[in-house]
Amino acid sequence: MMRVLEFLVALIIVAVIGVVAAVVMPGSGHVERSLVIGKDMRQVYDVVDNFRRLPDYSVLRSYDSNVKFNFSGSSYGPGAEVSWTSTAPRVGNGSLTIASATPDFSKIDDNTKSASVVWNLDNSWRGQDKHFTLDLKRQGSRGQLTEVTWSYDVAYGWNLVNRFANLYIHGDPDAFIQFSLNNLQNVLAAVPNIDYSQLIPYIEQTQPTPVLLVSTSIERKEGLDGLDEAVNKAIAEIQAAAKKLGVNVTGPRILFTTNYGDQTYTFDVALPIDSSTLTVNGQSEQLTAPTPLSLDAATAAAAATTAAPAEAGSTAQAAETVAVGSRDRYGRLVVDGNVRATLAFGGAALKGVWNGTFAGVPQTRDMLKAYAQTHGYKFDDVVNRSYDIQTKVGDNINTYSQYDIYLPITDAPAQTPEQAAGMQPPSLEEAPEAAPAATGSAPAPANSSAAPANSSAAPAEAASANQ
Repeated sequence: MMRVLEFLVALIIVAVIGVVAAVVMPGSGHVERSLVIGKDMRQVYDVVDNFRRLPDYSVLRSYDSNVKFNFSGSSYGPGAEVSWTSTAPRVGNGSLTIASATPDFSKIDDNTKSASVVWNLDNSWRGQDKHFTLDLKRQGSRGQLTEVTWSYDVAYGWNLVNRFANLYIHGDPDAFIQFSLNNLQNVLAAVPNIDYSQLIPYIEQTQPTPVLLVSTSIERKEGLDGLDEAVNKAIAEIQAAAKKLGVNVTGPRILFTTNYGDQTYTFDVALPIDSSTLTVNGQSEQLTAPTPLSLDAATAAAAATTAAPAEAGSTAQAAETVAVGSRDRYGRLVVDGNVRATLAFGGAALKGVWNGTFAGVPQTRDMLKAYAQTHGYKFDDVVNRSYDIQTKVGDNINTYSQYDIYLPITDAPAQTPEQAAGMQPPSLEEAPEAAPAATGSAPAPANSSAAPANSSAAPAEAASANQ
């Protein structure tokens, strides 16, 4: 009996000590880790102010490769949500919601020294008011680096059991931050170091459009003069074919970039037409979308073209022999000599606008790619190629004009943050006058976006021509 009493007394003493220990323990928990990332603050901010890249850098996928993510709420900024489900006990089910982002993305420029994004957390970890805070601070002599301080805060209140959880805050919460922060750095390393802060891109949806096109290429050293010559030659071929087919050209020229290589620029010149049914060799042919090559085949085709560049203004023909009225390896209809017919567009594309000479188009295209990567919009520029439309034309490709540049994307929201905010750039007429860019230069587009054009006039999904 005495031993039972001793045991009960010992239990009471342990309980009292436990209660006293819990009472004196802090009612909240905090852990943080910092890392300097070699990227501009705007790029880092854009990645953490939406959740579309979270599966790529979150440690959750390392714990369970089969974890399922679901996106809801806003696509960007406060109100954006992501939830996950997993059978792995360490992952479980949970969700994150962006509670605040300061300052607004439109206010972040070279003069912005710091920013902060707060994620509210709902999962099985003990405590209330659980949230992550990602503080960004510009670093480096030219402000080209960003220090990311990722912290976790939780309130335990007077729940004594929860207070003991503070002893384990350096377990899963700390590991989540440390591993995810390192992965974040790796994800950002794949984003080109390009400033797109002046870009105001839109996401557009368009319907399939019949086009006639000619594949061609130039050597990069020929510059804008060589490009202008090649484009004009291709347009003349297309116009002659359109007249022969009895169809009308309905819009400005389109340039599909096949390969913007160091030595050779390979591309398709296309014009939209008013009929998707053509009569060739007495046979009525219905145009269809091109058949995409596999990634390996498309890469090999681009490499072959680069290895044996065509002369300036000449057409770049595939090795295959095709007869008029037949289909080439991309499923495009051969209508006359070098001219092919196909359905282009039909889907989503990220669009930016460049006001200037064609020299600024490649730079704008690179901006769109970097923007898509930080916002989590998927694209494959080998299979679904980027393109541009010279919507307001000068005397030639060397003159000051307006270019709409498109990057086909998938798994993207209906609007970009800029689009949702109603942001618009100056038009060609409103843009400040500037001297045309020198041949071969690539100025940063100061006026690189616009409200979405009518889908029939400015289609927004890259044609898979030559895919």
